[in-house]
Formats: sequence, structure tokens, C-alpha cells
Amino acid sequence: GRYTPQDFIELVRSHNIAFHEKTLGQLFCDGSARQIVAMLMAECDKSAAAGGHVDFVFDAPVGEVTHDGSDYHVTYNGVHAQGGALVIATGGPSIPKMGATAFAYDLGRQFGLKIVEPRPALVPLTLGGDDILFRELSGVSAEVVARHQKTAFREAALFTHRGLSGPAVLQISSYWRPGDQVEIDFLPSLDATELLLSEKRARPRATLRSTLDRVLPARLAEALAAKIGLLGNLADQNDRKLVGAGALLGNWPFVPNGSEGYAKAEVTLGGISTDGLSQKTMEAKKMPRLFCVGEAVDVTGWLGGYNFQWAWASGVAAGEAI
Repeated sequence: GRYTPQDFIELVRSHNIAFHEKTLGQLFCDGSARQIVAMLMAECDKSAAAGGHVDFVFDAPVGEVTHDGSDYHVTYNGVHAQGGALVIATGGPSIPKMGATAFAYDLGRQFGLKIVEPRPALVPLTLGGDDILFRELSGVSAEVVARHQKTAFREAALFTHRGLSGPAVLQISSYWRPGDQVEIDFLPSLDATELLLSEKRARPRATLRSTLDRVLPARLAEALAAKIGLLGNLADQNDRKLVGAGALLGNWPFVPNGSEGYAKAEVTLGGISTDGLSQKTMEAKKMPRLFCVGEAVDVTGWLGGYNFQWAWASGVAAGEAI
């Protein structure tokens, strides 16, 4: 807790960057996220003015990285840099079109650090087989509860032409493993069984579709009613069938056949194992003055700024120790 979310918010305020809060306490710049990058670079300039030294070098592929027993040596674009400490802060392989690679893991292995097998996280899930019939719902969004075993998130889910996305599904994807089932509660504010049974008595001529139409987006109501298949008026259905339909609406099982992979994953699970690092400074236990921070490390937060906060907090811990 040495560098808290409040510490970062105060830094943003000190640079007069306007921001607003969305659902679940998530903070967004009123203008552009580039303001945060500019702020961090301005802080580097400030440290240089105070006697520090920060050089920015962009689009420079890193060649050899070595340690001679006292200093680290890095070559890039034919230039040689040398220093007493090296920080691995190169992230994970998520969203390669931004330049993301697995470089951190290669470097970690080179210096004897253990790598926890990486996989995409906070990523849309893909569907196949019968579930692909939901493809016709592409673009439909609804508030749901997405569950995986004992973990659940209540947020929006979005149907895509390939499967399921939206915040609730991105969150659950970090817990999902290939072959696992994910359940969706399409009526998180209601007891679906209670709804159907009470509607049968209050509006006997209502249908399953017309009942769902009142509480769900029309295309979703139509698709779910068609899948469940209770044709005719609710009055014509016996209670046992309505109980079964209600149970399904509250706990609809999907078995994703995969995910959209690193191309669409917001973060990466896995990475440089925390076992080999100091909890206080992020320094490698077996390699002097080698520090690992941010997403390069096997630490993954929820959606909504947790991964950014981990980057700042772990970076500060390493920076103070150097």
C-alpha cells in the first residue's frame, strides 16, 4: 500500500488533468489518455531537472542484454547502454498490434527467473456448436451475471458474431479454462421461475416470449424463447416446465470453445513468477539489481484500472529501491 490509487489521483490532479467517474468507480480522462502519457513524461523531465537522468529512445529494437558481474549492458540500434540496475517493464503479449511481445519472458528466463505459463485474460470468449445460434444476436447487450464455478460478475454482456464479450464476460474469462462451462443469469434482478409462475396466473394468455420481451432486449427475448421452445400461452404450460425454463434463464450454460486470444486480450495471465521476486522492491532474489514490474510479472487485476494501478505501484516500489 505504499503507492495507492489516491496517490496516483493526486498526481493527475496536480497536472490539472480533468477526469470523470463511470460505473464501478472507474476513472476516465475527460480528454484523452494521451494526457496520462504526457504527465508521466513530464514527471521524468522533472526528475531530470532535479539531477536525475532520463533519456527516451523509441522504435529501437533491443539486441543483447548481459550482466558482467557488476553492471548490466544493453545494446539497441547499435548503441550501448550500461547501468547498475535493470528494470524489466515490457508488459505481456496482449494486443500485439500495439507492439506487445513476450520479450519480458525471454529476458526473465535468460537471468534464471521462472515463468508462469502465460495466457490471454480479460478477453472475449468464442462459441461453437449449438451456441453459435446466438450469433444472430450480434450487437445485443444486456446486464447479466456471468459465473464460473464460485466466481461471478454482474455487468453487461455483449453477443458478438463469434461469441460473448462485454465487461461481465471479460472478467470471467480470467478464471475460465478451456473445456470449462460458463453460466449466464439473464435476469439478475429477478427470480426467473417466480416471474414465469406469477405471469401464468396474472396473464394466462401471455407467452414466454411476450413475458421475456417485457424484461429483456427484444432480440434476446425472442432468441431465448425460441431456444427454450415453450410454445403457446403460459396458461397451457404445466408449472414443472415453467420451473425448468426459469432455472435455465437464471443459469444458462455455455461451453466456450476458445477465446479471441492475445489479439483482443486486455491483459495477460501468467508471466515472471512472483516467487522469485522481493515483495517489497520487486528485485529478483537470485539476480542483483534486476527488477520486474507491471504486466511482465504474474499479477493480473480485474477490469477497470487495477492493472494500471499495479503498474504504477510496482514501478514505484522498484524505483525507490534503485
